[in-house]
Amino acid sequence: MRNIIYILFFMSVALHAQTKMSTAESATLKAKVKAQAFTINTLLSDFTQYKHLDFLSNDIITSGKLSFKSPNMVKWEYVTPFKYAVLFKNETLFINDEGKKSNIDIGSNKMFKQLNTLIINSVKGDMFDENEFDITCFKNGANSEVYFSPKDKKFSKYIKAFQIIFNKDGDVVELKMIEPSEDYTKIVFSNRTVNMNLSDAIFNQ
Repeated sequence: MRNIIYILFFMSVALHAQTKMSTAESATLKAKVKAQAFTINTLLSDFTQYKHLDFLSNDIITSGKLSFKSPNMVKWEYVTPFKYAVLFKNETLFINDEGKKSNIDIGSNKMFKQLNTLIINSVKGDMFDENEFDITCFKNGANSEVYFSPKDKKFSKYIKAFQIIFNKDGDVVELKMIEPSEDYTKIVFSNRTVNMNLSDAIFNQ
């Protein structure tokens, strides 16, 4: 009987940890995040990435630094446990795999262009486009948790949903990209700094 009580208690806690926002609360969050995103010209942040694959017993963990400069330069630089950099710049995707460099023209590829736009918007948190996504907002403690499910059927074959966690100030603290298979990539941000002077040299290939 005691074990049953404990189980029911923890189920109750789990169910109440996340509550769906009202329409008014969702609108307030959207306005806050969009206002915050509008002010971001540069962003620098450390990140830890967790790649979850169902057939692996442990997540693949990597870490590095994210650099963003308005309007469209984003660099993901992995430093542990390997060195690897991905740079989105001027409709080109540049890849540096431990010194081996390559690039892909994404200007003529609708899917890549859409992905690039989503990456920029997700870093800033500004993905509240109801023409592109079905959006569901939740309160989770002091944070807000928002699910963005793509309406584009072609794109949804690759990404089932984006889950973004915002802190009380409207900053992105965690981003999760969930695949149709339920495998996912989760990125946790730390040491975030906005609107500092970032040299264009950072975004060289």
